[in-house]
Amino acid sequence: MSASRRKGRPGTLPRPFAVLFALALAGATAVAITLLPARATLQLTVPSPAPPSPAPSPAPAPAPLLGRSTYVGFVDTAADPGFDLPADARRTGVRWYALGHLVAGPDGCTSRWAGRLDFGHDPVANRIGRLRAVGADAGLIFGGPDGGEPAATCTRPGALAAAYRRVVGAFDAGYIDFDLRTKSADHTATAVRRARAIRAMQQERRLRVSFTLPLRPYGLATRDLDTLRLTREAGADVGAVNLLADIEPHGAPEGRMQRIAVALHAARTQLARVYDLADPDHAWGRLALTCVLKDRDDLSETDARKLAAFADRYGLAWLSARGVDPGPGVTRILWRMPDRTIGFPGEGRLLIR
Repeated sequence: MSASRRKGRPGTLPRPFAVLFALALAGATAVAITLLPARATLQLTVPSPAPPSPAPSPAPAPAPLLGRSTYVGFVDTAADPGFDLPADARRTGVRWYALGHLVAGPDGCTSRWAGRLDFGHDPVANRIGRLRAVGADAGLIFGGPDGGEPAATCTRPGALAAAYRRVVGAFDAGYIDFDLRTKSADHTATAVRRARAIRAMQQERRLRVSFTLPLRPYGLATRDLDTLRLTREAGADVGAVNLLADIEPHGAPEGRMQRIAVALHAARTQLARVYDLADPDHAWGRLALTCVLKDRDDLSETDARKLAAFADRYGLAWLSARGVDPGPGVTRILWRMPDRTIGFPGEGRLLIR
């Protein structure tokens, strides 16, 4: 080999040093970007990450987690007993609904809609069969803002599992949610009872489970994280955490959507710790977001586009809305999110990276 080949061309670095210099420059650029000050006009969506540097041998791909986002329609069956599930599915294209709220009856070990109507006598829930005939489905919500779910009042484990089993079997439900906003006096005992009953049902049938919890500015409250840990330790499989986010009115200080993004990022990190995920980004697919509106104008079409883009970018389990119905334009944007089956661990077709 000639001397010119060994030394390289004049004015250029030898190849090994050039590669190291390029990698160092890329790293320094990334650090500089993270140190840039946040601005009040930040969008809810974030830029796509830079392509990763080539590695000598690629790391194994993470196991599939959840399918990407869809929209879930929430129905308060007691407040809207005339709601026609199959007609709404045909009109909107929505393929998943969540029906609430099943709370403890007078004896503490039965479930009733809004605590007063027997679970077999609800006109909305009784349309689930017709809903499935048009290619859609509905899950059932235990608990809620106005009453506890049976785990808080039914202290006999066998009776609690039987109470859940009766409702799930009556509707042949493949998906149930536990809305845990109402706190019980004995938090730990309630969480363990619920988890054991869920585990018993999941050993008997294919049953997907989610927990609905409030989203705080810092993510999830310590008590709610304890509930998730206790549930996991008891062997129950909770595939997703549905976060209820109160949407600030448009008169609030600028950055409403950005504050939601910050809270979601915090919840992602917390959930990754609860589930011992090596990469916190793998927790995105276990998070769903439900917007709670006090006024229909609180969520604009621009806000809805940001939320939909964020959910699809990070692969959130689903989006939904509660409270006052948003405007028609907003609902159309949310309804037209990618129509994919709700995913749970082991069922997702796309990798969360």
